[in-house]
Amino acid sequence: MRTYLQLLFLFIAAASYGQQTPVYSQYMFNGLLINPAYAGSKPFTSATMMVRKQWAGFKGSPTTETASIHGALDEKKVGLGLYISNDHAGITNRTELFGSYSYRVEFGEAKLAFGLQAGLTYLKSTISDLVYNDNNDPVYQNNTVNNVLPNVGFGVYYYTDIFYAGLSAPLLISYDPLKTLSVEMDDVHRVRRHYFFTSGYVFSLSEQVKLKPSVMVKYVAGAPVQFDINANLLLNNIIWIGASYRTKDAIAIIGEYQLTKKLRLGYSFDYTLSVLRNYSAGSHEFMLGYDFGYKVSKIKTPRYF
Repeated sequence: MRTYLQLLFLFIAAASYGQQTPVYSQYMFNGLLINPAYAGSKPFTSATMMVRKQWAGFKGSPTTETASIHGALDEKKVGLGLYISNDHAGITNRTELFGSYSYRVEFGEAKLAFGLQAGLTYLKSTISDLVYNDNNDPVYQNNTVNNVLPNVGFGVYYYTDIFYAGLSAPLLISYDPLKTLSVEMDDVHRVRRHYFFTSGYVFSLSEQVKLKPSVMVKYVAGAPVQFDINANLLLNNIIWIGASYRTKDAIAIIGEYQLTKKLRLGYSFDYTLSVLRNYSAGSHEFMLGYDFGYKVSKIKTPRYF
C-alpha cells in the first residue's frame, strides 16, 4: 500500500547523501554560511547573494537562494551578521533567518573569534505534491506539514592574512525523534546537528599568482564524514579559478572575478559523481558579492577568504 512512497523516500535519502542543510561550492568565499564566528572578520561590511540549482534537469532537485551581510563594529572586536536562505527540494521548502554575533581576540597579527547565532527555520512539506495510488492511506490525510523551529549555533574562527581555521556547529538544537538529546515533537521535520571544520592557506607563487588550498570536513549523525578538498589560484589579484572535490558526490570548477574593489562575481559548476549524473546536467551556482565601507578603497589586495 505504501510501496511507492517508501521507494520515493529511500531514493531521496540516497540522492541527498549526507545533505540536509543546503550545499554550497563557493562557501570558502562566504564563511558566514557555516560559521557565525566569521562575522566581522573583514575591516569592512560585506554582502553576498548566492543562487544554486543542484542536479539541473532533475525534477524536484534542490534550488537554493541565499543573502547575507556581515561587518565589524567600530571597536573592531565585535562583528554582526545576518543571513536568510530559502531551499526547495522535492516536496519540502526550507526557509532560514539567522543573526550572528562574534567577538575577536588579537594575538599579534592573528585573531581568534568566537561566534554565536540564533534564528528560526521554517519547514513546509506539501504531501499533495506526491504521486500516490491509494487515496485512503492515512499518510495523506494532512495536506501539509509545517514547523517553525528555533535554533542556535556556535563557532570558533582563527585567522591571519594568509591562513584560517574554523570549527562550527551552526544548528545545535536537534529535532529528531529517533535520536537522544533531541527535542521531541509530533509531526516534526527532522533537523540534525551538523559539524564543520574548515581550513585554508595562501601561498604566494609570484607577484601575480597566489595559490589557496583549502579543506572542509562535515559530519552529521547517520552519514559518513564528508570532505571538500579545494585548490584555487588568484591571478593578478583579479581572477580566482580553481577546482573542488566533494567525496562521493561531485567535482566542481569554481571561478570568481573581481569586477571592482567592491564588486565580485562568482560561478561554479558541479559535475555529479553519483548515479544521479545519468539524470541531471550537473549543478550551477552563481554568486554576487559587494563590499562597502570607507576602508575598502585602501585595501591593496583582494580578500583571500
